[in-house]
Amino acid sequence: MTEAARSTQPAAAKAPTELSTRVDFADIPPEFAPTPTHPIRVRSRPMPAGVRIARHTHAWAQVAYASRGVLRVGTFGTTWMVPPSRAIWVPPYVLHEVVIVEDAFLRTLYVNEAAVPAGLDTCRVVEVSGLLREVIAALDTPGLLPDRERLLGSLALDEITRSEPLPLSVPMPTEKRLRALCEAVLADPANAGSLERWASTVGASTRTIARLFRQELGVSFSQWRQQAVLARAIPLLSQGRPLSHVARELGYQSQSAFSAMFRRAFGESPRAFMLRGAEHRRDEPEREEDDDASV
Repeated sequence: MTEAARSTQPAAAKAPTELSTRVDFADIPPEFAPTPTHPIRVRSRPMPAGVRIARHTHAWAQVAYASRGVLRVGTFGTTWMVPPSRAIWVPPYVLHEVVIVEDAFLRTLYVNEAAVPAGLDTCRVVEVSGLLREVIAALDTPGLLPDRERLLGSLALDEITRSEPLPLSVPMPTEKRLRALCEAVLADPANAGSLERWASTVGASTRTIARLFRQELGVSFSQWRQQAVLARAIPLLSQGRPLSHVARELGYQSQSAFSAMFRRAFGESPRAFMLRGAEHRRDEPEREEDDDASV
């Protein structure tokens, strides 16, 4: 099942970061479709910034892993930012779109539905351990023998199951006023206005908006805004911008305040987080592939 589901499905949530300039459709070549005999297929290719893969769904799960570059993946209700050397797991039949925020080298694992481990029933961004990185690279070997392919595939899935999910999702509501407020905050993350001020822009009371945040998203406004700021920070940090500039662009009075917030969320400083991703990156063999940019 490789058909794109575009016309009858609701729009995927998107964070208003870089605008995409090219739209591709998810017509995945049949040789990459996983089967019971070959439960994991791997596809690797460079992807230019600005490409958007239109909303689609398929009968298999996938792991999108960029050894360099930043991805943005949107489903109905949530957007994820995927930093370099991290990966996103997308279960079977989940409607999603992908935006290449920065030039990326992308490896995508397609996983047969029957091989999906228990517990991996929701999207998540995960750390890519050194072992998982090497296993993915080993799977991406032409002429791999079936027994080795199965062993490597099982190990990859076990590592993904054990990987620590990262707090890089930004939930998006459906209620009209709350949706407008959230989109406005995403468009202007440096605006540190109070909830009362934001509520007034959409014609609702502070109490109403606070209640909607709890009902629809299960978090407070401040908790949601922190997730939005973290997601927006990832591409800025990946570009190598000075930490003080990133902090200021995201509305923080000082670099130390931003770093403290980041450390609470990730358990390490922004610099350590990005350096760890850089240390995981190695020169990737960029084989020439067809022009189809499906993920």
